[in-house]
Formats: sequence, structure tokens, C-alpha cells
Amino acid sequence: MSLEQRAAELREQIRHHNYRYHVLDDPLITDAEYDRLFRELQELEAQYPELRTPDSPTQRVGAEPGGDLPKVAHPAPILSLSNSLDIGEVRAWRDRIGRLLTADTELDYVVEPKFDGLSVVLTYQNGVLIQAATRGNGVVGDDVTANVRTINQIPLRIPVQPDGPTPPPLLTVRGEVIFYKEDFKRLNERMVEEGAPPYVNARNTASGTLKQKDARITATRPLSAFIYDVVAADAPISTTQWGILEFMKASGFPVSKEIGLFDDFESMLAYLEEYEARRDELPYEIDGLVIKVNNRLIYNELGIVGKDPRGATAYKFPSQEVTTTLLDVEVNVGRTGVLTPTAVLEPVFISGVTVQKASLHNYDLIAEKDIRIGDRVIVKRSGDVIPYVIGPVLGSRSGDEQIITPPDLCPVCNSPVERVEGEVAYYCTNPACPERVARNIEYFVSRGSMDIVGLGDKIVRLLLERGIIHDEADVFFLKAEDLVDLEGFGDRKISNLLTSIEAAKHRPLYRLIGALGIRGVGNTIAQLLVEHVDSMDELADASQERLETITGLGPHTASAIVQWFAQPHSRELLRKFHLAGVNLTAEKEELASTAFAGLTFVLTGTLPTMSRDEAKSIIEKHGGKVTGSVSKKTDYVVAGESAGSKLTKAQQLNIPVLDEAGLLNLIEQELS
Repeated sequence: MSLEQRAAELREQIRHHNYRYHVLDDPLITDAEYDRLFRELQELEAQYPELRTPDSPTQRVGAEPGGDLPKVAHPAPILSLSNSLDIGEVRAWRDRIGRLLTADTELDYVVEPKFDGLSVVLTYQNGVLIQAATRGNGVVGDDVTANVRTINQIPLRIPVQPDGPTPPPLLTVRGEVIFYKEDFKRLNERMVEEGAPPYVNARNTASGTLKQKDARITATRPLSAFIYDVVAADAPISTTQWGILEFMKASGFPVSKEIGLFDDFESMLAYLEEYEARRDELPYEIDGLVIKVNNRLIYNELGIVGKDPRGATAYKFPSQEVTTTLLDVEVNVGRTGVLTPTAVLEPVFISGVTVQKASLHNYDLIAEKDIRIGDRVIVKRSGDVIPYVIGPVLGSRSGDEQIITPPDLCPVCNSPVERVEGEVAYYCTNPACPERVARNIEYFVSRGSMDIVGLGDKIVRLLLERGIIHDEADVFFLKAEDLVDLEGFGDRKISNLLTSIEAAKHRPLYRLIGALGIRGVGNTIAQLLVEHVDSMDELADASQERLETITGLGPHTASAIVQWFAQPHSRELLRKFHLAGVNLTAEKEELASTAFAGLTFVLTGTLPTMSRDEAKSIIEKHGGKVTGSVSKKTDYVVAGESAGSKLTKAQQLNIPVLDEAGLLNLIEQELS
């Protein structure tokens, strides 16, 4: 293929993907794959200018706006940014702009999050919001004023506080509409409850929500926003980007706290590299950081090249989403018998590793998203989270794809598969299934359960293969002679393991209950149970009716507990626990006080000196209750750094907000 043909092919592909992404909100490829195509065309045209055509995508600001909504002309072009894919390219950007400046020019830089959302342009007249538009093609966008008015974070009038700065008579600002991760998760849970398929991608959902013709629909979806730039103003605001952000913050606009000001280029580079590791800690999605020359006079003097301002660049993080082909589905059997479908993928490089398998979550989700074998699928890997399939790229289907159905028989032991009413999971019905037994013991000895150090997964399976253990209780009967012939087990390792096993016999009863693999019973439910029973034997004899009287314990979990203890295998475990001298008695922990009796708390963000679990424990020890969501019944919200939508909702409902020091002070006040 000639260079001319390749350039023409790239132009056609990019135009097609622009249309799918910006107009249809139905992309066929990920942002990273689009960037690679665009970068290749840019480089071709730079090296061979004769290949550049007037209608090349590199000569445009963006894609055409959709056809359904009224159109809005922007007061100034809404530009995109050049991309820097590594530190070397950021240095190259600095060198390029340096050549346009005098040698003695000193620069400082503002670094802001690059939000993974939808650009929005807001116009205020005498402080009142009069118009909101999407970016569209950068010159003309869609009018989404009615929908933007439903976003609580966007002020309808500025300044929000009486002592805020006086706005220019006409002010146009730019920002990003997003979903917080937690809000997007809750939206999808609601969709599933209503019998609708969950949304695949937060960015596309934000776009579709903002372009709804019926603003009442938009109002039901928890959109958020950040504002980060001034597009036009008929009165001066500030000569620095930092000053502009301070003005917008003082005016009442939502401005990210994750913004840095650097007067040293090398320090700024170190910040970029360090920040990448923090991206998954944020309550919203970002795909990079934006670097801007802080001095707006210099920023404007540097001008524009193509569609990008020279005074800024986007430092893009490695893509966390890619597309690849779903080759097959493997079925894994969990400790409770749950059958989990796993995607077998055409190998693909994502976030620094090659991925060949990814989670498909469950069969209901597969059906709702209509994922099929042979599909081109979007796969995401975020931080240490197991890679998972977001959904299919429907526009890539050939018609040969195969529908995925749940198995009728367990793939390990060939026992019948059942589905419990009201649950999404399918279960192997055989408690003696070899895979279930192995997984149960692995879970039983793990750190979060009985914490038996030295019994890893490989050792557990080796002991099972040799017939040394057959169930969880057998672990407590292990002797030195059982281990001496195992590879890697010297005297010291054997001694340490036996010491750890002895210590595990004396763990609190809730740890033992939570380690048993009873469906729906982890440590939290186990702690709830030991508040109402005095021993394992009492729990084993409890009826479903009695268990259902425990607040916080649903009928499905109560039934699962009764059914588990009714099995001969479970009764045999209890007998062996008694013989081994395992603690089977509940220790009742006394409250430190009743200072918080009757009060409900919600925790959000990162506290300075304690974890959320520690804060939860402190609240509960003083008689309080901690829940996961803010409502009118919430008495206090305890907020730390990077607090998200829970803090916003608390402020909207006028619920008192405490920091860590405030929580501790409240205890002192109540006790004094």
C-alpha cells in the first residue's frame, strides 16, 4: 500500500470513528486505538505535507454535532489538546514552545485532571446561566441547557455566595460532565432492578444523558461536573490559569481539588509520574493530566497549531480499555459452588500486561449486554482490579457469533446446576465437588478468615491430592510427620505452620463462622450473628424463623445458614472442631459508651490517620451505626480527602459534615 493510500485509509477510518463516537455515541474502538490512528495520520502529514488534504480530520477541531438538538455557535473555538504519551514527549512539547520564546522566559505550569467525560460550554449573562452546549465540532455544539440545569453542581447563578467575585456581564466557561464511579454503579444497579440492561461505559452514558430530549430523564441520572477554563469574558478575570481557577472556585463553580501549580519543570514531571499510580484512588475516571502554561498572556501568544493550543498538552496515561476478540468462555467453580464465566480472549496488551482472560461477572450480565463468543469486546483493566469485559462492539458483528448460555452440569463433577430464586448466580449442587472443597479450604485458611500463615493455595491442593486433609477441620489435626516429606518444608517452616494453626484455634467465633463458606455469610454478617448467639452449637440449632428476626439478616441468608448446618458434612465439621479444641464460644464485646446510640453515620473519602474500617469500629463501639449511602435519615457524614458524591448529597440535604478531628471531638462532647 502506498503512503497516499494509507493516508486516505486513515482519513476514512478516523472520519467514521468520529461519527460513531461524537454523533451516535456508539464507538467501535477505544480512545487509545483512536489516538493511535490519529497520531499515525498526523505523522504522515507532517513528514509528507503533500498528503494533507483540506478535509483531513487533522484540520478539524472535532466531529459534527448530532442532528436532533438545536445548534449553538460558541463564542470562541473549543479546542482539543495535543497528546504526550510519555515523559519524553512532554519534554519535547516544552522544547517546542521554548523555541518560540525568548531565552530568559520563565514558565510555571498548572496541572489538572483530564476528565473522562463530555465537554460542556456554559454561558452566564449578568451571573445567570442562559445557555449550555456540548463541544460539538468545536465551533458549533448542541444546545443542552435544560439538561444541564438538572446537574446540581452547576450553579444557575453566580456568585453562589454573596461575598463571591462579581462576574463579567457575559462569561462563557468550559468544563466536563461526568459520573462519579459510585453514582454510575448505583445507576446500573437501578437499571438492573428495573429490568433494563446496565450501561457499559460511563463517558458514553454521560453523553447520552446530557443529550436527552426530555430533561426529566436527565434529572433521574446522577451527573456531576467540573469547570476548568474560561472560553470568553467581556471583562478581565486573571492573567494566570491558577487565578482563573481561583476565580471560578470563589464564584461557586465545581473545581477539582486535584490541581497543582509548579514553578519547576522537573518537579512537575516527577508529579506526572507519581500521579499515574493514584488514578484508581479517585472517585471519578480520568485518563491523564492536562499541563497548561500558567501565564495566560504567554499561553495566548503561543497560538494554535492545527486544532491544538501550543500552550497546553495532555499527558495521557496508558489505556485501561482495549478491544479484542472473545474466543471462548471458561466456567470456574467457586467455594460456595457459584459458577463464574471467564472470558478467554485473543491476547491483548493493556495497562502494562498481556491479558488473555477477563471476568464476565455472571450469566445475567452476559444476557443483558448480549455478549457472544466471537464478538469484538471492550476489556478494561484498572489498577489491581481483575480485567473485565465491559460489553460488545455491536457494530463489528458478522452474524457468526454464538450466544452464551449457562451450563446444565458442573464442569468439574458433572453434578446438576441450580439457580436460587432471587439470585443471579448458578450453583453446583454437590458440596463434595473437588473444586468446591479445595476452594473452601483455601478460603478457610486465608488471611481474612482463619489466617493460617504457611498454608497457601498450592500447599492446600497438595495436601488434598495426598489425602492428608479432606476438609477444613482436618487442618487443625496436621502434625509434623504429615509435612516433613513435602518439598520446601524444613523444620523451621513446619514449626511456624503448626504454631499458626494452634493460634487459629483461638480466633474469635465470628472469624470461624465467616470462614466456613456459608452462602452470603462473610465476617460482617458473622459479627452480626454472634451478637445474637452465644456459641456455634446454638447457631447450628437456630431455626430460620429465629434468624429472620435478626435485623440486617435477609431471608435468603437465613435460609442458607439453616441449610448449611443441616448437611451431614457440616455437622461432621462441627464435631471435629470440638475434638480439635477450636474456639466455638462467642465473646461479647462491651460498648465503650452509648454516645452515638441511635445515630447513623456515612463515611466518605480518605481520612488522615485512620482507615474507614477503623472509623467504623470507633463509631460502632460508641453505639452508632454506619451505612453506605446518604439519606434524610443520616445524622452525620464523616468526610476525608477526595470525598465524592456522598459529600455533595450531604450538603444538599444540610446534613452535618465532620472531618476526622470533628468525629473524635463529637465523642468527647457526648462523653463530657
